[in-house]
Amino acid sequence: MTTPAIAPLRKTALNAAHRSLGAKMVNFGGWDMPLEYSGILSEHEAVRTRAGLFDVSHMGEIEIRGPGALDLVQWVTCNNAAQLKVGQAHYSGLMTDHGTFVDDLLVHKFSDTHYLLCVNASNQDRDFDHVVSQNQADAEAENAGARYSQLAIQGPLAKSILQSLTKVPLDPIRYYHFTFGQVNGVDCLIARTGYTGEDGFEIYFDPQHSEKLWNNLLEAGKPAGMIPCGLGARNTLRLEAAMCLYGHEIDETTTPLEAGLGWICKLEKGRFLGCDAIAAQKQAGLKRKLVGFEMLDKRIGRDGYHVQVAGHEGRVTSGGPAPCLKKNIGMAYVPTESSAVGTEIEVSIRGQLAPARIVALPFYKRSH
Repeated sequence: MTTPAIAPLRKTALNAAHRSLGAKMVNFGGWDMPLEYSGILSEHEAVRTRAGLFDVSHMGEIEIRGPGALDLVQWVTCNNAAQLKVGQAHYSGLMTDHGTFVDDLLVHKFSDTHYLLCVNASNQDRDFDHVVSQNQADAEAENAGARYSQLAIQGPLAKSILQSLTKVPLDPIRYYHFTFGQVNGVDCLIARTGYTGEDGFEIYFDPQHSEKLWNNLLEAGKPAGMIPCGLGARNTLRLEAAMCLYGHEIDETTTPLEAGLGWICKLEKGRFLGCDAIAAQKQAGLKRKLVGFEMLDKRIGRDGYHVQVAGHEGRVTSGGPAPCLKKNIGMAYVPTESSAVGTEIEVSIRGQLAPARIVALPFYKRSH
């Protein structure tokens, strides 16, 4: 009996650079990625107070082109891409016919006949196959991830650091908008987006320029205290900002309504994949809801732990320390009737019930 071959980990163009910086590397969705460099807490604090630089080249890119590009995007996603202007992006869900998530993604409008979808790393090939399987429009889909590297510069000083390397005026780029221009001589898509709860930019470019831009940005950011950051800090930052993570808050068993993402689900836009199931759920009412909670003692309610509330069970989707808030927090699915802010819950930690309380989301909101 032969042992099935294990696929080698995929690597971004910056793999050697991460290792030379002494990053602690981990398998993330089949990619060899940096978990941390100087430590999750110091990297988290840098992004909240100064700036951090992330390699997010593992993310997937799918390009949709052709006269029916909008029709295809509208069919497979739940937000209304018809409302996007050229140079604008929005957050959306890639839907199943049950109204649940194949993935979450960002949709960027390049033109009336050209859209870029940025999808999660571990899902990109499956997402592409799903889009192709649903394509009845006059459009072509390309699994374009190999043509892109992506860096995220995040934090209150991100704009000034990036501005020092580009002649593109960054101030006029509004949140969830983008433009094209050069960063240190490299052609880039420059988007004012991110996954940290801070201001910042994500830049997309040809992978051959990865080390040059990574090193140039780190050098430009050094006087301002910018440091390289890994996936560990990316997770604690997004959790404080209560941003959903695929495989945790959202997956093929959850709908946008349950996940508190009804705002990205535009039933009025016309038919899309899963719209009937979502409309039926909206009419019938939700049985469960995603809530935020804070622990009332020093214990941590981690991903997958069971929750007890008013005699019913729930489940923690993400949980851990909130470095900026100096408390332990998490998100969980609980019965709708027990989801009000202030409700006392208990998290089962190694056979013991630890007290917690439902709080309003997001846990952290930037003031600048």
